[in-house]
Amino acid sequence: MASTRSARPGAGLRRALLQGLLVMLPAVASAQGTPIRILVGFPAGGESDLVARLLADRMGAALGAPVVVENRPGAGGLLVVDALKQAAPDGRTLMIAPTALTVFAPLTHSRLRFDPQRDLAPVSLVANFQMALAVGPASPAATLQEHLAWARIAPTRATYGVPIAGGPTHFFGVMLARASGVPLAAVPYQGAAPLTNDLLGGQVPAAVTALSQVARHHRNGALRVLATTGTRRSALAPDVPTFAELGYGALEGTGWQAFHTVAGTPRPVVERLAAAIAQAVRAPEAVERLVAMGLEPVGSTPDELATRIAEDIARWAPVVKASGFRADE
Repeated sequence: MASTRSARPGAGLRRALLQGLLVMLPAVASAQGTPIRILVGFPAGGESDLVARLLADRMGAALGAPVVVENRPGAGGLLVVDALKQAAPDGRTLMIAPTALTVFAPLTHSRLRFDPQRDLAPVSLVANFQMALAVGPASPAATLQEHLAWARIAPTRATYGVPIAGGPTHFFGVMLARASGVPLAAVPYQGAAPLTNDLLGGQVPAAVTALSQVARHHRNGALRVLATTGTRRSALAPDVPTFAELGYGALEGTGWQAFHTVAGTPRPVVERLAAAIAQAVRAPEAVERLVAMGLEPVGSTPDELATRIAEDIARWAPVVKASGFRADE
């Protein structure tokens, strides 16, 4: 996974080349300072929105043009792709999107109105994030095995909330059900915030969600995080074991946030945008903020993001197919 690869030989040279591109960069926007837009398919205050706003000014400084964030929520984030498709392929419109939009939506929708390969151009992987299984006051369990044993007793206990149907958290739960033999059932919510509120209130016994959404509540004792999906323990919850530590090695991986632009955008423009994003992501202040949000900063080339998408689709396609889940049925 991209989140765990160590620096390869030549990484310094790659950074130098990216910086060189920025030095030679004619502004992607016009000399009159036409804004560059970052489209976000979710409401203000969500993770995609916060990351976009964190990086916008730094990207603008590198590109020589103002960068503005526009929220286009709706249909689980899918409406933003329609807005992106209508934009000119000139590098002035970007979309920031999580794994759920560009990997899982094509796998779970039979009537999707866009083809990621045809309509989108990968730009840069921004950051990875771990997911976690957390339980609230409805579960007496202190460990993953205790929770699974408790959930096995009654169907009403064998449910887990997810921020959105058909995303990575949903299918990590599917994999846990298969591996443990407990018939866990997903309960989809309209975002992480209402899910967390219901978990804290005991309306749902468990949740699979981004670790960043529940780490603070775990630390103050309001709920308990029982396992995380990383290859190593997270600094957000160092007392929590990974699924792999607990014998569930298949439940390992990360979600991510990444930038895309319109297919057909000239390759030099895409590379210049990627260089600006990588520079913004790796700025010390941005790294500090991203880490505090529970994200692992990356900043990649377009080809590295394209490879990551292909790897994730190959990994998750059999899981989605075996589950029988279709988002539009």
